[in-house]
Amino acid sequence: MLFYSTRGYRERVFSEEAIISGLAKDGGLFVPEKFPNIAHRLEELSFLTYEALAYEIIKLFFNEFSDDEIKDCVNSAYTGRFKVQVNNNFLELYHGPTSAFKDAALLFLPQIMKKAKEKTNFKNDICILTATSGDTGKAALEGFKDIKGFKIIVFYPKDGVSEIQEAQMRTQKGENTYVVAIDGNFDDAQNGVKAIFSDGGFKQYLDDRGVSISSANSINIGRLIPQIVYYFYGYFRLVSSGSIAMGERINIVVPTGNFGNILAAYYGKRMGLPINKFVCASNENNVLTDFINTGIYDKRRELKLTESPSMDILVSSNLERLLFELSNRDSNLIKELMDELNKNGFYKINEAMKKNMKDFYGGFATEDEVKKAIKSVYEDKNYLIDTHTAVAYSVYQKYRKATGDDSKYLIASTASPFKFVRSILKAVDGNKFENEYKESNDFKLLEVLGDITKNKVPKGLASLENLEIRHNNLCNKQNMEEIVTLLLKVGD
Repeated sequence: MLFYSTRGYRERVFSEEAIISGLAKDGGLFVPEKFPNIAHRLEELSFLTYEALAYEIIKLFFNEFSDDEIKDCVNSAYTGRFKVQVNNNFLELYHGPTSAFKDAALLFLPQIMKKAKEKTNFKNDICILTATSGDTGKAALEGFKDIKGFKIIVFYPKDGVSEIQEAQMRTQKGENTYVVAIDGNFDDAQNGVKAIFSDGGFKQYLDDRGVSISSANSINIGRLIPQIVYYFYGYFRLVSSGSIAMGERINIVVPTGNFGNILAAYYGKRMGLPINKFVCASNENNVLTDFINTGIYDKRRELKLTESPSMDILVSSNLERLLFELSNRDSNLIKELMDELNKNGFYKINEAMKKNMKDFYGGFATEDEVKKAIKSVYEDKNYLIDTHTAVAYSVYQKYRKATGDDSKYLIASTASPFKFVRSILKAVDGNKFENEYKESNDFKLLEVLGDITKNKVPKGLASLENLEIRHNNLCNKQNMEEIVTLLLKVGD
């Protein structure tokens, strides 16, 4: 399996180079040259453990690694550290060390990247540069901590993550980990990281000092491929529970901002997973909803800070990979669209691409609708969902009402409700929250939410308040290169 760029750089590379580089040389994203089809193996694969299934799927893409190397990466990443469950049609993806779905990819990525570095005899230290809207940062830090030959710098918007998310990052241990709050929003952080990757002079400056940069965001193909696994696994759990018959098509509902998670489901369908519709759920930053409904992607709007902060994004990087497929892999067209977005802040796809997007439904949920969804699911099902999952649930109710589609479905449940404890408590019992708990910090509220709902606080969150703050870096969004130089100690 070889990989090449969405934007026209035609040199094919093996996955080890794609994983280490993160981005292609022309700024495009690496895509596989083809999708292996495993529709004929669904029955056989349905009985596997999560680890065994991950091995079977990942090795199809990263097949220059030996079977033993892939197995070692999978087992080191997941065994005893991460699991997936299906509950009330929610695909629970947050049973890992950071209580978010990002663990599925970011426990695996450091393992495969370490192997890739060894196989290519790559001498430089690799610095992982990552922008986060909340969950990617902690998961990447946890995955890469104390991995020899790697350093990781995470940028996050100072006022754009929850108190719990910020504490998770700022207390992160590991001699090779660095966390930086920026005075700006997530798009500023993401654009700053992209600018660093595009700055050939700065990359050469680092390279001359023994440091190369790469990414742990979902623009890295080494992070995207592992996310395909849990859609197959979730589908097989529906089969084993008797909810669906093998081969029956289901709908996949994903709350998304950067488009990586729903893209992984799309890749799964290209591999033979029986999916009917992709329901792309946005919060009030509904740039993706507008795009799916009109064919126009327009980022020229104000970014709204919502109670589902991991989706407060206006530039959905992974959409580029979907555009590549919708255009029948016309890399010249994709380059034109991305140039238009950078220059003018918007682009419009052609009618043929819009027609190829027929499997996608786009909708968004308001803050009030999110609150109502959390409350109704809790009261009706005695089941607790976080704000992002509530976005997906709310949008799916709209989809069913609009279409009458009663297909079986899976909703990607992307984070523990305890990560957004203040929002959840306000939704579950607003009066009690206002009268008794409004002035409490989020750490106190963890205990309160656990007591009220009879749910156990995840271990990694319960101890947060007592951990030492280790990271106090703050920078202006224009000075990200300077702080990278400072943290890596490579200044002249």
